[in-house]
Amino acid sequence: MAEFRSLFPLNLVAFPGEELNLHIFEPRYIQLIDDALADSKKFGIPAYVKSKIEFGTEVEIAEVSKEYEDGRKDIKTRAGRIFRVLNFMNPVRGKLYSGGKVEFIKTDYSSDPSLQIEIEELLADLYQALNIKTSFLEKTERRVFDIAHNIGLSKEQEYELLKITREDLRQTFVINHLQKAIPLLKEMERSKELIKMNGHFKNFDAINF
Repeated sequence: MAEFRSLFPLNLVAFPGEELNLHIFEPRYIQLIDDALADSKKFGIPAYVKSKIEFGTEVEIAEVSKEYEDGRKDIKTRAGRIFRVLNFMNPVRGKLYSGGKVEFIKTDYSSDPSLQIEIEELLADLYQALNIKTSFLEKTERRVFDIAHNIGLSKEQEYELLKITREDLRQTFVINHLQKAIPLLKEMERSKELIKMNGHFKNFDAINF
C-alpha cells in the first residue's frame, strides 16, 4: 500500500538501523523537519546516487540536539524501512520541500550462518590488509546492512545492495566484493613497501653460478 512521505534526497545511502546525524540549514528542509516534528517524526531519504530518485530509506527523528536562532537544527535520526518512490513531487504543493508516494519493500533478514562465517573471516583479512586495528571486528551478531559502510563499497555499490531484498543474497554480494577487493589491497600494500625500499641500501644474497 502506497503512503505519502516528505522526502529529503541526499547523495548517500542510508541503511536500515543506521543512525544519522544531520545539520539542517536549507529553508526547505528546516520546514520539512518542523513538519515532521509536528506530525509523525518520520520522513524519507531517497538515495540520489544515479541521478534519479527511486529507492530510499524511511528515517525517524530520534532527537533534536540543537536549535539555532535562525531555524537551523542538528538532529539525530535512525533509519528504518526501505522504500521505492512511486511518484516524486518537487516541491509538494504549498511546501518548499519535495515529497511523494512511496511503497515499502519487504526485506528478509534471515541470514545463512555459513556465509556469515565467511564474511567475518574476510572482514578480518580486509582489516589486516589495511593494517587497521578496530573494535569493529569484535561484533559478530550483525546484519549485512550493519557493515555495509565499512567494507569499501562505492555509493553505486551501496545503492545496489540497498535494493537486494534477501539477506543471503546480500551476504553473497558482500563476499564477492571482498574476494575481489582484498587481493587488490594486498597488492597495493606490497607496492607501497617496494616504493619505500627504492633508493635505500639493500642486502642481496649472492647468486652462486
